[in-house]
Amino acid sequence: MIRFVTGNEGKVREAREYLPAEVEQVDYDYAEVQSDDLETIVRRGAREAYEELGADGGVLVDDTGLFVEALSGFPGPYSAYVDDTLGIERVWELVENEENRKAAFRTVMAYYDGEDVATFEGAVRGRIVAPRGDGGFGYDPIFEYDGETFAEMSTDEKNAISHRGRALEKFADWLAERE
Repeated sequence: MIRFVTGNEGKVREAREYLPAEVEQVDYDYAEVQSDDLETIVRRGAREAYEELGADGGVLVDDTGLFVEALSGFPGPYSAYVDDTLGIERVWELVENEENRKAAFRTVMAYYDGEDVATFEGAVRGRIVAPRGDGGFGYDPIFEYDGETFAEMSTDEKNAISHRGRALEKFADWLAERE
């Protein structure tokens, strides 16, 4: 069994589509170390969650960020905080007059089973555009991939190319190699 440490049921549903093992959602709020590096954040979070939750199966944690080239990678690991405090419209305003609006969503996942921490990264490249679309959440209305924003895509379309899905696919391959 894999305990996915998240309060987001959507992430758990996506994980269950990729992973061959049973996935249990655990809503535990580990202390998120402040770092510019997603891997540092999830490695620490996975260890803390495992120590707090006990040795009843491995734990999986993830962190995601939107990295905008014209803003030197900002908001990156601080994406949730920036969304909560400034909102996506302000991020769009910061970028709208930039020639380079390239961006990437990156997810890093860490799995810890009490022995080793293994990490898996997934990314999807796109560009920042004026908000459009009614679906999704967070930065989805301003992140365009192949002509459509994530907010204009169905959940299935978005999940088929998602950064989290790409990380989960690597994790699933790693699990299969261990069996």
